[in-house]
Amino acid sequence: MSTRTGPQRYPSASRTHWYQDDFGGDPMQVNVVVLHTTEGSTLPGYGGGSSAPNLTAVPDLAAKKLKWYQHFDIETSSRALVNLSGGVETNTLNVCQVELVGTCDPKTHAKWKSAGRSHVYWPDAPDWALRAVAGFLSWMHEEHGVPLSGPKTWPAYPSSYANGGGQRMSGAKWTAFKGVCGHMHVPENVHGDPGAIDFARILKYAKADLDVDDDTPGTTTPAVPAFPGRKYFAAGASNAYVLQLGKQLVKRGFGDHYKVGPSRNWGEADRLNVRDFQKSRKELRGDADGIPGPLTWRLLFS
Repeated sequence: MSTRTGPQRYPSASRTHWYQDDFGGDPMQVNVVVLHTTEGSTLPGYGGGSSAPNLTAVPDLAAKKLKWYQHFDIETSSRALVNLSGGVETNTLNVCQVELVGTCDPKTHAKWKSAGRSHVYWPDAPDWALRAVAGFLSWMHEEHGVPLSGPKTWPAYPSSYANGGGQRMSGAKWTAFKGVCGHMHVPENVHGDPGAIDFARILKYAKADLDVDDDTPGTTTPAVPAFPGRKYFAAGASNAYVLQLGKQLVKRGFGDHYKVGPSRNWGEADRLNVRDFQKSRKELRGDADGIPGPLTWRLLFS
């Protein structure tokens, strides 16, 4: 059984609609975020929680912000995906699920607009809403190591329904996938949300939040290993990423605080060596606390 690590609550998210106490869930090591749209304009009831995601983002159109509600811990399985008997795992595999209140259906959008019903049409979402989604993804990258990448194909609804756009992953691809995708990409599910959401712009904003460069096709720069998340460098942590970091620090000439060399166990020597590296870079000096984040990681391995 997987063990949850790192922060489990998204900062400022309300727990007024908390369902984990009623429906439990399995602990997971999350490395995937699935985006849904609710196809409604208010916070759903989710059948009392029986079909709830981990979080719901409700647009506050007047304030131009998203109000977040958390229903399950980040690394506890939620219940918003179909999971067929005998097939691949969906809800319980490695997935944090987010419902975005609004619609991806152009017909619904036209109907609500004609009726004067305030809502977000996610394929044409306002910039502030996309930035708010990006802020959540940058937090998931920094704290849980979810890669800021995902499928290239985000077909518009209704062609996305039932894999009409050919976007849905096979079972094998889904099991191996890490990053951000839509409900329409998950096997065993027929729904087509969130449709043609501007995923490229969301990723651009998320990377800008963390000062992480976009990947440029054709570059000759050696690939930087994916940042695993801050949770792997917390007090008492013991894992392969600590050893990988330590070896790179030594390679770059920042291993002075090691007495016998790096190990899998995060300790004060690691923190001091990371701090020395951070102090050596103008981009990092303002926050040289010795705890590696995405920018420290990228600069160290570049």
